[in-house]
Amino acid sequence: MKVIKDISEAVNSTNVKPGSVIYTGGNAATPQTLLQQLVKDKSIKKVELISILLLGDIQELFSKESCQRIKHRVIFSGPYSRKALNEGLATYQVMHLSNVPFQVKNYLKPNVVFIQVSGPDKGGNYSYGTTVEGVQAAVNTAKANGGIVIAERNRQMPFILGTTIDESNIDFLIDTDYPLPVIPYLRPDETAHKIGRLITELFITDGCTLQYGIGKVPEAVTDAVIDKGIKDIGIYTELFTDSMQKLIEKKIVTNKFSDVNFSISSIFLAKDKNGYDWLDYNSSVQNRPCNFTNNILRIAQQHKMIAINSAIGVDLHGNIWADSLKGRQIYSGIGGQADFLRGSILSKNGYGIIAMESTTNNGISKIIDMCPEGITTTAIAADPVVIVTENGAFNPLGLNLAEHAIGIAHLAEQNTKEMLLRKIYDSPEFYKPREALSDKSPKGFIPYESIEK
Repeated sequence: MKVIKDISEAVNSTNVKPGSVIYTGGNAATPQTLLQQLVKDKSIKKVELISILLLGDIQELFSKESCQRIKHRVIFSGPYSRKALNEGLATYQVMHLSNVPFQVKNYLKPNVVFIQVSGPDKGGNYSYGTTVEGVQAAVNTAKANGGIVIAERNRQMPFILGTTIDESNIDFLIDTDYPLPVIPYLRPDETAHKIGRLITELFITDGCTLQYGIGKVPEAVTDAVIDKGIKDIGIYTELFTDSMQKLIEKKIVTNKFSDVNFSISSIFLAKDKNGYDWLDYNSSVQNRPCNFTNNILRIAQQHKMIAINSAIGVDLHGNIWADSLKGRQIYSGIGGQADFLRGSILSKNGYGIIAMESTTNNGISKIIDMCPEGITTTAIAADPVVIVTENGAFNPLGLNLAEHAIGIAHLAEQNTKEMLLRKIYDSPEFYKPREALSDKSPKGFIPYESIEK
């Protein structure tokens, strides 16, 4: 391992030759110094860059000029890559998070890896810090095929226990010191609290294992779990956030029914520096690669696995989409949603849950008759996914397609619900839909008012 002072000693057209395939860490561990040099050095060209949600000061990486030199393969899009993707300047690499390491090793085959690390520990091992996902597979693939690994050791990166990289596998190391990207805290409003209460009252009990992400609804679920007095929770997730830290600090998380006594995640994000500092050498959490955390069979083995994810929309059949606004208008990515939905359904007494507000901020219904043409779905009608909005919860188990449609329509806001129910009733395709116009709650649907009694 060569420790360098000037980043150009490592990131240059000699090491990153035309035809190179680069894999970069992402999320809070986006190696910003390395990527900034990739933008700065115009002699680096005709290379590919594989990424998962790049954050931080890297906007120029997706400029029109940069995209002419760098072919982006974006597995999960963020605020900087979204415009480039939808203007044909970058490519969308569609895959489940669980499958990233396999495809990296066997198909994408990077020969250059950019990472951010902390450490070393007393054994000479560096932590991958807040992001493992497919990074370990990329490192192993590059080293097995004569490639190079370039790391920046950020003074502010926590040493998260679990998956590490030996110093012998790092070719170049440069020391940096800058704040990690943070996620804004979104205070739950009454709509989010209704969703959180529904999920907690109906599906979360003592000893459950939880997976959820960031946003108002996860925060509301956390508050509801605390208010309900639930105990002995386990955490097995792809993304660890401040709300989960809160449950650990309140001793609600014990991982009593897990194989290990610590929470497991592949990616870590926090709302401030204190959240990242809390992770440093903290034995209550460990990181793992995403082919471990998102393995459907491992998810299924968790005790009463409750996976809570959000979506952009759902149609009357129960098709769910989360990565796109239209068929080819990419917003984010498949991520691990399908992994956790399907794994949790296989868990004994587990549930895969889609939690979302019934309308957008602009008042547009997220519940529609038919999904947009060409849309990528993270769950199809045959997946027994529970759908929850502020209006109620719908469980499709045991129901036919007409009963799906009627129950899902009841999740919508009042005007949309009435319109959809009339459409169901008037449609010749649905079997005996008279129940559509009934005042009674349909099969599989539990209204919010029922948990308030």
